[in-house]
Amino acid sequence: MIKEAIIPQSKSPCAQPGGGGPLTYEFDRSDFWRSIPAWRDIDPETFGDFRWQQRNSITSIQGIQKTLKELATPSLIADIEAGLLKTPMNLRLTPYIFSRIQWGNMENDPVRRQFLPLGSQFVPDHPHVMDDSLAEDSNKATPYLTHRYPDKALFLPITLCPVYCSFCTRSRVVGGSTAVKSKSTYGAKSTEWDATFDYIRNHPELEDIVISGGDALLLRPNQIRHIGTTLLEIPTVRRIRFATKGVAIMPMKFTSDKEWVEALDEVCQIGQKRMKEVALHTHFNTDREITEWTSRAMKSLSATGVRVRNQSVLISGVNDGFDCLHYTGKKLSSQLIQPYYVYLHDMVPGCEHLRTTVQKAEHLSRRLQGSIAGFNTPRVVCDAPGGGGKREISSYTLYDYEIGVSAWTSPTAKPGEIFYYYDPIHRLPQDGQALWANKAEISRRLANFKSEAEAKAEATRH
Repeated sequence: MIKEAIIPQSKSPCAQPGGGGPLTYEFDRSDFWRSIPAWRDIDPETFGDFRWQQRNSITSIQGIQKTLKELATPSLIADIEAGLLKTPMNLRLTPYIFSRIQWGNMENDPVRRQFLPLGSQFVPDHPHVMDDSLAEDSNKATPYLTHRYPDKALFLPITLCPVYCSFCTRSRVVGGSTAVKSKSTYGAKSTEWDATFDYIRNHPELEDIVISGGDALLLRPNQIRHIGTTLLEIPTVRRIRFATKGVAIMPMKFTSDKEWVEALDEVCQIGQKRMKEVALHTHFNTDREITEWTSRAMKSLSATGVRVRNQSVLISGVNDGFDCLHYTGKKLSSQLIQPYYVYLHDMVPGCEHLRTTVQKAEHLSRRLQGSIAGFNTPRVVCDAPGGGGKREISSYTLYDYEIGVSAWTSPTAKPGEIFYYYDPIHRLPQDGQALWANKAEISRRLANFKSEAEAKAEATRH
């Protein structure tokens, strides 16, 4: 039975409600890091040095205890230890993002929830979870290049990041092995990229190249120049995008690492001369990540002429309310960061407690439309599992709210195929949860659903 349901209005814990009146965009200018016991005497100049941020990143339980001191209660440490035994992602937080956590309410804090797992909050993975939800590995054209869309390719020169997000879609390869996941990570090696550049040269349909990983922030200045210059010199490449979470988690990189910014600036100048776009795609999920340091970073980046866009992931308990998405988008826009995408959480392991439903995402998309100028309204999308690509959240072929399964087609990227996304079981109505507990019943229901989805897709093709 496929039926509608009413999504209740939800308020985010992380943002100022819109309220229909003018919004004020306040940027934390305080020495907020001094609330962390180990950093009480750190002055702004030291805190604003990217080298200090990198050297003092939190990468272990011992690091948490040493930094939090009396705030690291035995129960907190035990809960984090339990979480690290369940997550496929390693632990790494910059001092900047670590000190944006409100430790007095850390269980519900939206920043903590993104980066620091608590064992008490995990729920079992969905039966249909996938290590490589987006089928990036099966669409590899070279060891470092995924070619899934007709005119766009994804270049992954590195698998290391300055922070590791609990919800990472590439948790199968990024950030080193954990208790539940063995990985072969790699750093940037420019001597191994020739095959990637040759492939792009030999495929003139490729106009758009995304440089991601990992995180482009950890590419050295000469590597930024090398990648940017090489790609922009290929006549058929029209746009390149460096993907980095750096603006959100270490904004001082863009004010204190002059060589890195100069390298980006040089690439931007080459792009301007050739009438090609150079963009930086970053990743804020809540306005708690936006401070005066963000503003300073954006002033530095704006001087290079780079276009900055934001991509968010819809995360339960973080930003799955209209107020949060709306206010965060408006605040980003005020800093010349264009809200671009809000992704439904990918179906990767160890993230079930962070996922929400297509129904919730669709509701939020409808609320956002008309609340912000069109060019600053993010597209809410489902990156269809199995390589279907980004699909508008309301563009499914069929959706059964009760058992939480939706069917998607991608006529251009993957003609003739159907892709299925499964909502987290614990967020379904009671009847739906009961069906998943009955193996025979859920098998029958899914078979009927897929049969109907195939019939609808076939009718659309004709």
